[in-house]
Amino acid sequence: MSFQINRGLFTLDMSDYHAILGVSVESDVKDIRKNYLKIARRLHPDSCTADTENAKQLAAQLLSKLVNPAWEKLSQEKNRTEHELLLKLKGQAAVRKRHEIELMSSVAQQMLKAGNPDQFYRSALQDLAERQFQHLDQVPEMVAQLSELNMAYLMRRTGLDETTSGTKTTYTGASATSSPTGASTGTSTTVVPAKPSESVADQYYRRAENFMAKGNFAQATLELRDALKLEPNNSRCHSLMGMVYLRQNQATMAKIHFNKALALNPDDPIAIEGKQKVDPAPPTSQSAAKPGKNDRNPKSNSGLFSSLFSGKKK
Repeated sequence: MSFQINRGLFTLDMSDYHAILGVSVESDVKDIRKNYLKIARRLHPDSCTADTENAKQLAAQLLSKLVNPAWEKLSQEKNRTEHELLLKLKGQAAVRKRHEIELMSSVAQQMLKAGNPDQFYRSALQDLAERQFQHLDQVPEMVAQLSELNMAYLMRRTGLDETTSGTKTTYTGASATSSPTGASTGTSTTVVPAKPSESVADQYYRRAENFMAKGNFAQATLELRDALKLEPNNSRCHSLMGMVYLRQNQATMAKIHFNKALALNPDDPIAIEGKQKVDPAPPTSQSAAKPGKNDRNPKSNSGLFSSLFSGKKK
């Protein structure tokens, strides 16, 4: 038996292991393991409480084909890190394709419009996860809803400022109101131009700066790598990446990124400063020729003494 799920992040050529295990895309390995064990106990043949033989067989299939592979992927640090990076990239892809994506579950549609997306995500996720394995024949549908919720949350976290549910947003004063028909809900409406939102690469850059300030160079590097995948010719990201490597005493890697930043923008101040640190300018010919206090030419000294004592006698 195979389980085909064609909604949410599954439509972006990936398996949503977090949705399968009913955990947040931001969960650490302890929380993931805790949820996996709870699900495994429910589905394992030795502890499954299903009433019929068919239900027990279905439980075993869900465990072997969905749950165990998801845990195997997320339990290993390297695989989990790669999957988290993939989630970021898929969130960005979802934002770019937002007009083509159809979210069927109401909870995912609400996620896109939630005033406090983090709080809404946690609450909605907990509700869905608690019901996920109550009815085994409904598990694929519940996983699909969780994956749509994850997709909508990643879109919001990436910086999506508009909804894809067909609503039209109008601005009344400094606050926004929405209605399905696009009509204003206020008596008088003043349309205020939306502030230009920062690019996704800028968001990665800002987060990298914060991580760097805290001394978390590994996370800063990940953020900048994500940014450079989106904008390979972003001089600011290259220069900051150079500084991250420089702070870790990796001069060779730092120099590579400083050179790239300067090739893109010769006036980049961070790259200029960093390049001077990893590749100090050689002394100029004038400074090299200038004698020090103890480097006087012996010949010139002898000439000086000769001139003092070689005067004609009067």
